[in-house]
Amino acid sequence: MKKHNFSAGPAILPQEVLQQAAAAIQELDGIGLSLIEISHRSKEFVAIMEEAQQLALRLLGLENKGYRALFLQGGANLQFLMVAYNLLEHKAGYINTGTWSTKAIKEAQLFGEVEELASSKDKNFSYIPKDYAISSDLDYIHLTTNNTIFGTQIKELPVAAAPLVADMSSDIFSWNMDYSKFDLLYAGAQKNMGPAGTTLVVVKESILGKVSRSIPAMLDYRVHLDKDSMFNTPPVFAVYTSLLNMRWVDQQGGIAAVEAQNRKKAELLYNEIDRNSAFEGFAAPEDRSIMNATFNLSDPDTAALFDSLWQENGISGLKGHRSVGGYRASIYNAMPLESVQLLVDCMQAFEKKI
Repeated sequence: MKKHNFSAGPAILPQEVLQQAAAAIQELDGIGLSLIEISHRSKEFVAIMEEAQQLALRLLGLENKGYRALFLQGGANLQFLMVAYNLLEHKAGYINTGTWSTKAIKEAQLFGEVEELASSKDKNFSYIPKDYAISSDLDYIHLTTNNTIFGTQIKELPVAAAPLVADMSSDIFSWNMDYSKFDLLYAGAQKNMGPAGTTLVVVKESILGKVSRSIPAMLDYRVHLDKDSMFNTPPVFAVYTSLLNMRWVDQQGGIAAVEAQNRKKAELLYNEIDRNSAFEGFAAPEDRSIMNATFNLSDPDTAALFDSLWQENGISGLKGHRSVGGYRASIYNAMPLESVQLLVDCMQAFEKKI
């Protein structure tokens, strides 16, 4: 039976991407060698890295605008540290909308003063803070655009003179916007871009080199830029598969086309959550994520029945995070509308049974 994978990550990828990546493990483009046994300095992999960097910038509309793309390691957790190491001289402002921004704040506090500009912790991060004041003396402002655990997403960006930094790990390439509003953005691949193992960092070069501290080479964005993401051996499989996935996004018509499909999926699911008396949405409606829909049962005692129903229908990864409970349907770019419809059918069948 085909499984319908609603896991929050590592996430699903398009079938053609998986097939191409699997073939490259056996042999890359007819060269007689596997992708994972060639030198990262070989002309074949250098071409892969260059295309991945260029395509990331093109998809985001950031070509020829002073930005560079890097493929690093360590996930978003390392970026929590690297951002502050490279940018925080005196004070930074953070918007706290969940688990990952809380972790980012903790790392940044090692390097300087951190001002929590706004937080939704008072309601278990079920909404996005709005109408908050922004200090004029910040080195940068950091936000998490999409919150996988709580199912919220920032729809409007803060307007301020300070550089804007974003963790986009779970909604990168999923919605169309003016990405030049960010001076630095980063995304762990495993949510919506590729397999675990690499992290995309897109940075405007002009914001670097302004802190007075010495930065270890491995944590210095400028070192990685100088070496074109090759300061250390890169995660070749994760980079290559991310490239395949970005090609797929491009072939769909780019981010705008992918967003249109994502909104159809989200609308289908949220309409059922709101209509169905057996369920209650967790996130504030105006702040709902188009990537991660969180919801609970109206009667928790019926969980065993609902769980058996969706599991019998080949649905996987639907359980919510322990800090929220209930259910979480992650509907990333590669999730087909048919899988969302199957979940909706299960929800309707469940309503009739109780």
